[in-house]
Amino acid sequence: MATDAAAAEFATRLLAWFDRHGRHDLPWQCPRSPYRVWLSEIMLQQTRVETVIPYFERFTGTFPDLASLAQAPLDAVLHLWTGLGYYARARNLHRAAQLVVARHGGELPADLDALTALPGIGRSTAGAILAMAWGRRAPILDGNVKRVLARHGAVAGWPGDTGVARRLWALADRHTPARRVADYTQAIMDLGATLCTRARPACARCPVADDCQARRADAVSRFPGRKPATTIPVRQRLWLVLRNVRGEILLEQRPPSGVWGGLWCFPECSPPATDESAAIAAACAALGCLVRAMRRGLTGRHQFTHFKLDYQVLEIAVAECDAVADRTARRWVDPAEPGTLGLPTPVRDLLRALAPERRPQVGATEYTAAALPNRRS
Repeated sequence: MATDAAAAEFATRLLAWFDRHGRHDLPWQCPRSPYRVWLSEIMLQQTRVETVIPYFERFTGTFPDLASLAQAPLDAVLHLWTGLGYYARARNLHRAAQLVVARHGGELPADLDALTALPGIGRSTAGAILAMAWGRRAPILDGNVKRVLARHGAVAGWPGDTGVARRLWALADRHTPARRVADYTQAIMDLGATLCTRARPACARCPVADDCQARRADAVSRFPGRKPATTIPVRQRLWLVLRNVRGEILLEQRPPSGVWGGLWCFPECSPPATDESAAIAAACAALGCLVRAMRRGLTGRHQFTHFKLDYQVLEIAVAECDAVADRTARRWVDPAEPGTLGLPTPVRDLLRALAPERRPQVGATEYTAAALPNRRS
């Protein structure tokens, strides 16, 4: 464990480096407000700064403050999040804004416990908000900071383990200074993002390299420890791209929780081991559709954190689809202009790919008429 003097020297060197080489003109720094800091911290979770910047600017252009976010429909929030991934962040952000209005008079609370009681805000995010929005001394431990501290203190093991995390939090607290807390917080994140990177760290330019224990041991690549290997399961889905005579495509809104919660997707079914055509026919019948023709389309894979999704597109020309008219969770959209719906990235990209073909051809059927739901049931 670092001594108080060593910890103070660590902060002094890091801040001197930050003054010369740190990032001072990020959108959420100019101007800096609790709302903008909070939004940026949520967007930056597991996402790189250069990816976040255009999303942040579009988001704040539409929702410039917490009140406007709280009043917005979830669809509008998810639409602006489309492509950024990890959509639970957007749902939590929206819900947290509503709770801040209801519980805290519309002002983000400047209290650790009150912040962590809000959806999507953990200890590190709360610490970043306190430090950068209000200059309050609070340690943080995001991915970049974990890497810096694990190497500097030679903390062995995977940071996801409870014991390792406890040691890293102790180091984070010990190294956080009482003054210039906002700058220090940005500085240690910048150090991890620009010099103390996962691959090919620039140790020769690091301001705290002289007493970095991993560097002294010529073992930088061993820290932090890697997550134990696990087998990532693969799920398979058939995506039903139903297109009406106007060339519009049917989307339905997923339940509010779970994978892609609240987003608009193609109807889907799990491919059975046998009698796939009957399963597709049953799915179309459940949607109230009269099918004219069907053909196989694109295939793809989408990587989630805990599983992989393999999808097969089935393009289906339908004469009508009665079930849509009475359901707000289903909607016909123009694939070239789907509007302001929240869409997962692969759905958005598939709509773009399908847009040129506005009216489907009736030919090239893969299944016989007997296998298709040609009568209302």
